[in-house]
Order: sequence, then structure tokens, then C-alpha cells
Amino acid sequence: MQPVNDLKLRTKTFALNIIKLVKSMPEDRIGRVLGNQMLRSGTSVAANYRSACKARSKADFISKITIVEEEADETTLWLELIMESDTLNNDFTKLLHKEANELTAIFTSSGKTAKENNVKK
Repeated sequence: MQPVNDLKLRTKTFALNIIKLVKSMPEDRIGRVLGNQMLRSGTSVAANYRSACKARSKADFISKITIVEEEADETTLWLELIMESDTLNNDFTKLLHKEANELTAIFTSSGKTAKENNVKK
């Protein structure tokens, strides 16, 4: 597992890269809708992770980290739709898709571990 500050930086970098990608989206109806959805979920990963880091209890952390996991997974979906619809399918989009999958896996594992540790104590 990565240290908290590394994940804070990683999720912030991810959010900034999502912003860059949205800026490069086509200015048509599909580009705007998919871009807006991805912008919301992709930047939410960083914001909600920071919130999880400030959780007041284990239960609060579990609740918040689950939201981070859901937002990362939702961003993965928007990236897939963007690529598979040929709205934007370049190396940068593929790189962000890979990162979204990795972040989803990290936060899924973190939530699972927190739930297991919460039950044991």
C-alpha cells in the first residue's frame, strides 16, 4: 500500500490529467456530456480521498473510501465510453484508463482491509 501523501499526490495528478483530457474533448454534444460526467467523477476521486484521510472514525473512513472507489470506477466507465465510441482514443486516454483501473483496485483493497480490520476489533 502506498503512503497517504503519495496517494494524495497521485489522485491530485489524476484529477489534473482528467481536466487536461476534458479540455481536449470534442465540442459536440457527446464530447460535452461524456466530458462533464468524467470531469465530475475524475476530480471527485482526489477530493473524496482527501476527505477519507480526515475521517473521524473507522466507520467514517470505510464510508468515505467506498465513495472514492465508486468514483474511480465510474471514471473508468466514462473513459471506456469515450474510447469505445471513438470520441477520443489516444495514448493519453489509454494511460488515464489504466490509472483509473489501478486507483479503483487500490481503493477497493483499502476498503476491504479497513472493513476486515473493523470487524476484528
